[in-house]
Amino acid sequence: MELGISTFVETTPDVNTGITMSHAQRLREVVEEIVLADQVGLDVYGIGEHHRPDFAASSPAVVLTAAAAMTTKIRLTSAVTILSSADPVRVFQDFATLDGLSNGRAEIMVGRGSFLESFPLFGCNLNDYEELFDEKLDLLLHIQKSEKVNWSGKHRAAIHDLGIFPRPVQDPLPVWIGSAGSPESAIRAGKMGLPFVLAIIGGVKPLDYASQAELYKNAAAQAGHDVSRLTIASHSHGFVAKDQKQAIETFFPSTFARTNVRAKEKGAPPYTRADYDAACSPEGALYVGDPETVAQKIIDLRKHVGVTRFMLHMPHGTMPHEEVMEAIQLFGTEVAPRVREEVAHWEKNNCHNS
Repeated sequence: MELGISTFVETTPDVNTGITMSHAQRLREVVEEIVLADQVGLDVYGIGEHHRPDFAASSPAVVLTAAAAMTTKIRLTSAVTILSSADPVRVFQDFATLDGLSNGRAEIMVGRGSFLESFPLFGCNLNDYEELFDEKLDLLLHIQKSEKVNWSGKHRAAIHDLGIFPRPVQDPLPVWIGSAGSPESAIRAGKMGLPFVLAIIGGVKPLDYASQAELYKNAAAQAGHDVSRLTIASHSHGFVAKDQKQAIETFFPSTFARTNVRAKEKGAPPYTRADYDAACSPEGALYVGDPETVAQKIIDLRKHVGVTRFMLHMPHGTMPHEEVMEAIQLFGTEVAPRVREEVAHWEKNNCHNS
């Protein structure tokens, strides 16, 4: 069971002071957070791509590369790269560069993205939303498989027997499919035999995602892939503190503010304290609490949904850097060992019984 952190490198107004930190400050902070995650033994760190004033990371590969030289073991991934509005050649080159500098620790997680700012920014037509992703994923996988590429499509100039460099340390460089939970995404990832990531957020119950995992595995099996070799990951908002009540109260202000900004943008109902408390319950989508509580929720997700990688997404909105660092410390030193020990014991017995 792999454990890690994901973040969108947000720069929203501080809920107490109203001050918004600079993008530069937040970028430096997140590099420190990645270094700490490596030091406490976490397996993976992911950064999401956004093109808005309230996010600092428009180029995850650059941020991850800054941390590559200061870390030794942790895997470094986008979460996600908005492939629909990107050039797959440049995406591959950036992450192959990261892979070389980190000596084989890079991954690419691709998706459509839940924000649309990148489409007009890079001259992409929203009417081609689905077609762009499918075509560019096809090109990315061609590059992943071969140094020399022959490819043609509708939305990008053809490539005729050209080499794509540098080549990564890993062969192949891992490409994951990220999804917010659509059945179509699960089936597509399964058919292609690609590792799959579920964004388990909002008002959903995490264990309900078992049906998505089954769709993925069934599609993979029908396409002739070895299901036992495929990986399902998930990421969910959360926070860890030494005390259960402390964790819940510390994570609430920024989560409340951030979620209501998004609710207003989407025309959704306001987010309430009752919504938050329900999400913090054992069945809820927020992984917030003391180490034992958070560990148990992750263990339940492994047992009932089948994920073999879990990424705790924090902070949500802007939180004090020292609080995030303490939560990473607890996640690596207290949550992760509990999860790994219990999951290893359960897997051993489960395999023996089967």
